[in-house]
Amino acid sequence: MAALRPDEELGLRATEMEEEEGMGRGEEQSLQLNLGDLDLTSDEFILDEVDIHIQANLEDSLVQEALKTGMDLRQYSKQVELELQHIEHASIRDYIKESKNITSLHNQITACDAILERMEQMLSSFQCDLSSISCEIQTLQEQSVAMNLRLKNRQAVRSQLSQLVDELVVPAAMISTILEAPVTEQDFLEQLHELNNKMNYVKEQAFRETMACTDVHHVLDRLKVKAVTKIREFVLQKVYSFRKPMTNYQIPQNALLKYRFFYQFLLGNERSVAQELREQYVETMSKIYLSYFKSYTSRLMKIQYEEVAEKDDLMGVEDTAKKDILAPCAWTTAFPGTLQGKGPSLKNRNTIFTLGNRGSVIGGAELEGPIIVPHAAQKSDVRYPFESLFRSQHYALLDNSCREYLFLCDFFLVTGPSAQELFNAVMGKTLAMFLKHMDAYVCDCYDSIAIFLCIHIVLRFRAITAKRNVPAIDKYWDTLLEILWPRFEYILELNIQSIQNTDPQKLGFLDTRPHYITRRYAEFSSAIVSINQTFPNERTHALLGQLQVEVENFVLRVAAEFSSRKEQLIFLINNYDMMLSVLMERAVEESKEVEGFQQLLSARSQEFIEEILSPPFGGMIAFVKESESLIEKGQLDRLRGEEARVTQLVRGFSTTWKASVELLSQDVMRSFSNFKNGTSIIQGALTQLIQYYHRFHKVLTQPPLRALPARAELINIHHLMVELKKHKPNF
Repeated sequence: MAALRPDEELGLRATEMEEEEGMGRGEEQSLQLNLGDLDLTSDEFILDEVDIHIQANLEDSLVQEALKTGMDLRQYSKQVELELQHIEHASIRDYIKESKNITSLHNQITACDAILERMEQMLSSFQCDLSSISCEIQTLQEQSVAMNLRLKNRQAVRSQLSQLVDELVVPAAMISTILEAPVTEQDFLEQLHELNNKMNYVKEQAFRETMACTDVHHVLDRLKVKAVTKIREFVLQKVYSFRKPMTNYQIPQNALLKYRFFYQFLLGNERSVAQELREQYVETMSKIYLSYFKSYTSRLMKIQYEEVAEKDDLMGVEDTAKKDILAPCAWTTAFPGTLQGKGPSLKNRNTIFTLGNRGSVIGGAELEGPIIVPHAAQKSDVRYPFESLFRSQHYALLDNSCREYLFLCDFFLVTGPSAQELFNAVMGKTLAMFLKHMDAYVCDCYDSIAIFLCIHIVLRFRAITAKRNVPAIDKYWDTLLEILWPRFEYILELNIQSIQNTDPQKLGFLDTRPHYITRRYAEFSSAIVSINQTFPNERTHALLGQLQVEVENFVLRVAAEFSSRKEQLIFLINNYDMMLSVLMERAVEESKEVEGFQQLLSARSQEFIEEILSPPFGGMIAFVKESESLIEKGQLDRLRGEEARVTQLVRGFSTTWKASVELLSQDVMRSFSNFKNGTSIIQGALTQLIQYYHRFHKVLTQPPLRALPARAELINIHHLMVELKKHKPNF
C-alpha cells in the first residue's frame, strides 16, 4: 500500500471522525432505548458498590453545580459532549491548516534519518580502525616491557660488576701509603679505612665463591700485615710513654683518641694483637694509677693536723688542763661568762665539736676546687683537717676515674658490663688501696664531724659522677659509705654514753653559767644539723634526738645540784639559751632541736619570772590568786575580813615597788651571761608585774572591798607603766 501524503492522511482522519461521531449517536439512542432490560432485583447487583459510585459522582463539582441549578443530568451530559465535539473539530481544522508545515517537518526528519544512517556507517568503520590500533598498541606495550626488563637486568649486572671491580682493585696509592707513610698522617688513616672496607668486601664475596677474590687476596693480606705491624708499634710506643716519670698521661691518651680507628681495625682483622695492646695498656695504667695515688695519699696524710681526736675526747668527759677539746669560737663573745676548758688553745688545733669553717669543704667553691698539692703545703707549713685531705684525695680519684672510663669506652669500644670490667682491671688495685687506707684510718678515728663531712663529700661526689653519666665507681662510693656510716654512729653512741655516765658531783665547782658540756653539744648539734640539711638522713635525726634527750637529762641533773630553785632556773635558762643561740646560727628555725629548746626556754623563763617576783610582790600575787579563785566560786563574802591585809598590801606596794624593781633588774642582769636574754626576762617580769597589779585593781572593785579608803592610795596603771619603762634596760 502506497504511503499517503500528510494532507490525504488528515482528510481521511476527518472522515473517520465523522463516522465515529454518527456511530456514537446511534449507540446513545440504543442505550436510551434498552433501559427496560435493567433488572434491579437481580441478586448479582451489588448495592454497596452502586452507593460508592453514586457518592463519588455526587462529589464532582460539575455534578453538584448542575444539581443546584436543577438541570437534567442527561441533558447536561449531551451538552458537554457537543462542546467536546466542537472542540475536536476545531482542533482538526487547525491540523489541516498547518498541513504544509507538518509536511515540511516530515521531509526534514527523513533527511536527518539519512544523514544519521551515513554517520552510523562512518562510526562503524572508525570502530573497526580503532580495534586494529588497540591491538597494535598492546603489541608495542608488550615489546616495551620486555625491553625495559632487559635494560634493568643489564643495569643491575653492570652496577654489581662495577662495584665488584672497584672493590677488588687495589690502587697503587693505597699500596704506597700503607707501606711508606707514617701512621700519624691523615692519608694513612684514610687508606686504612679503604683497606678495611676492601678486606670486608672480599670476605663477603669469598663466601659467595667469587673467583676474582683469589686474584687480590694475597695483596690485601700483605697490606694488612704491614698495617697491623705499624699500628702495633705506634700504640705500644704511646703506652710505654706512660711509664716515663713525671709524664702527663692525659696527653698520650688524647693522642690515642685521635686514632681510635686503629684499635677498631685490629679488633676486626687481628684480634690477638688487639688483645695484646689492651693487656699492655691495662697493666701499665693500673701500675701508674696505683703508684700515683699511693704516693699522693701518703704525702697528704703528712700535712694533716698533728692533734686529732682520741678515744677520750668525748662530749661528757670532764674538762682538764691537759688539753682544750674546744677551740674558742665566735659565739663566745655573746656568752663571756661561759664555762670553758682550762687548757690553752693550741696552734692548728682541729676542733672536735665545733664546725667553724670546716663546713666550707662541702660548699660549691671548695668541693670541686683544685686538689691540695702536698709539697706546696709542706713548704708553706699549712695543715689541713682530715675531711679536706679526703676531699682532695677523692676528687682526684673522681676526676681520673671519669676520664679513664670515658677513654676506655671510646678507644676500646666497650659499653655496659664490658666497660665496667675493663675499668675494674685498670682501677681495681687503686680502689682497693683507697678502701684499705680508709678502713685503717676510720677504725682509729674519733672525730665525728670529720667522718660526717666525709659522708656528705661522698654523697655529693656520687651525684657528680651520676651527672657525668659515669657509673664506674658507684660500687666504690657505696662501699665507702658502708665504712663511714657505722663509724659515725659508733662515735655518736660513745658521746651519748659519755653524757649518760657523767656524774654532776664529779665535775668540780658548779655555777649558774652555761656548762661546757652543753656548749659542746650545742656546737656539735648545730654542726651536724647544718651539714645534714642538703642530704637529710633519718638515722642522723634519730641519733641527734637521742643525744638531745641525754643532754636535757644532764642539764636537769646538774641543775638539781643547786640548793635554791632560783639558781636551778638560772642555770637551766642560761644553758637552754646558749644551746638555742648556737643552734639558730646554723640550723633553720623549723628544726626539731630549735623548736624543742625554744619551748624549754620559754617554760623555764616564765617560771623564773614568777620566782623573782615572789619575794618583793609575793603577798600581792598570792592575794590576787586567792581572791580570783573566790570570785570564780562565788564566795565574795569571804573577802570582807581582808580589809587590813588589803590596806597593808596597797601601802606596801606604793612604798617599795621602785626599789624592788631596781633590785630585780640588777639581780637579773647579774644572773644571765647573755645580756639579750636578761633584757628579755626583765621585760617579761615587768609586764607580768603590771598584769598582777591590774588584776589587783580589779579585785578591789568587788563589792566587799569597793568602799575601802586604801583604794585612794592605789597607783594609776598608766602611771605605773610609764615609770616601769624607765627601768627597761637598753642594750
